[in-house]
Amino acid sequence: MPIITVKFKNTAIDVYQLQKGVSLTIGRRKNNDVVIENLAVSGHHAKIDSVGDEFVLIDLQSKNGSFVNEKIINSHWLKNGDVINIGKHSLAFKYTADEQIPDNGSDKIDQTMVMDTSQYRSMMKKSEPNVPRPLIKYDTTDSAGGLAFLAGGSGKIKLSNQITKIGKDPKSDIVIKGMWVGQTSITISKRPDGFYISYVGGMSKPKINDQLIKHSSILNDLDIIDIGPTKLQFHDLSLSKTRIIKIDKKTDLPAPDAE
Repeated sequence: MPIITVKFKNTAIDVYQLQKGVSLTIGRRKNNDVVIENLAVSGHHAKIDSVGDEFVLIDLQSKNGSFVNEKIINSHWLKNGDVINIGKHSLAFKYTADEQIPDNGSDKIDQTMVMDTSQYRSMMKKSEPNVPRPLIKYDTTDSAGGLAFLAGGSGKIKLSNQITKIGKDPKSDIVIKGMWVGQTSITISKRPDGFYISYVGGMSKPKINDQLIKHSSILNDLDIIDIGPTKLQFHDLSLSKTRIIKIDKKTDLPAPDAE
């Protein structure tokens, strides 16, 4: 299995081995697998998920973004030798010499999800993490919400119906596979104040950002929905293209997460 080497100022400070079927969480809070104690790092900043034989890095709505090879990402299928930058720390992703490297040469992420931000990276190095993070461009012709497949499918779906049913029933609005997935696993309801997700049925319990869906709850921009082998990301298309970051007046750094 590949390893993650955490470095600070080019000095290795820790090494983690990724495991098949296990997620690795990264952030400032103590309940993460990789804890980075730095105010420029969000409480729950990013995670690395195991999907099949490969691994995908997912940014968890962090305030200052996650970078791979100096490009800001939302989701990125990791390749041997990739360097992840979170705050002032780097995390090197590398397969061991005796294992077979998966053939992941084809780019699985829609190109609009990866943006060149060399100027932003330069400013990050000068400890000025109060620059607004660019949002993903999305076609917003007739809907205020959308889903994008990260695993178990491909493409994007606009949430234009009042209620969108997701499950393995062929009559569902979004059909997904999985032995324990319910005929209707979840519904997403469009309401005046946003989109609400509700668990309906099935042995495979759906999750939002690794938390089981127990009651109806509102979806936030970039939330990750897991249903069996399928992974979807919600996009709130009504948001403006500029995200405002609150700055702590005492430190001139982004205020710690309110989560």
